[in-house]
Amino acid sequence: MLDQVISALAAWIVAVISATGYFGVLILMAIESACIPLPSEVIMPFAGYLVSVGQFSLIGAATMGALGCNVGSTIAYYVAANGGRKAFERWGAYVLISPAELDRADRFFAHYGAITVFVGRLLPVVRTFIAFPAGLARMPMIKFQIYTFLGSWPWCFGLAYIGFVLGERWNSDPTFRNLFHEFDAVVVVLLAAGLASFVWLRWRERRRSRGG
Repeated sequence: MLDQVISALAAWIVAVISATGYFGVLILMAIESACIPLPSEVIMPFAGYLVSVGQFSLIGAATMGALGCNVGSTIAYYVAANGGRKAFERWGAYVLISPAELDRADRFFAHYGAITVFVGRLLPVVRTFIAFPAGLARMPMIKFQIYTFLGSWPWCFGLAYIGFVLGERWNSDPTFRNLFHEFDAVVVVLLAAGLASFVWLRWRERRRSRGG
């Protein structure tokens, strides 16, 4: 069952990026940053692979990923600003956001202020919904956009670089390439690793929120 989910997710991400190029990276990262569970740990490594075969540049992939984060985070910001915490409490369960995760984001923002948006974009799990407390606090939009981009870019660059390195080795090292029978296997391995880390982090947060 998990293999089927991973394969379907891989096929969909590959299809979106292949059909739309950089714009696909932007759209997928916007979805992730709008608190919808489509992990960047899956999207950006594949974009990095496309860097290794000459379809993207590393800077371009990271920049479009970061811009996507701005787009999605802006949506989450306005949901929080206009709907308040009740909107997230009502719909959060549908996108795997628990009250404990919202509380953590609130505490981060209350303690560190606006810089939390920058720092939060560099942290797994927290980065997905850090726009929520910024929206509640009506953080100035220009500052929000700048901090979101500056925090998201290194994250996107790092994940794309991992995909680039693996892809480059795939293209240049016959020994490494012979470990797999076809291109799809490489994509599935990259996606499986990203998806597994995403699921594990969510599971750990759920256990922690239940006191387990």
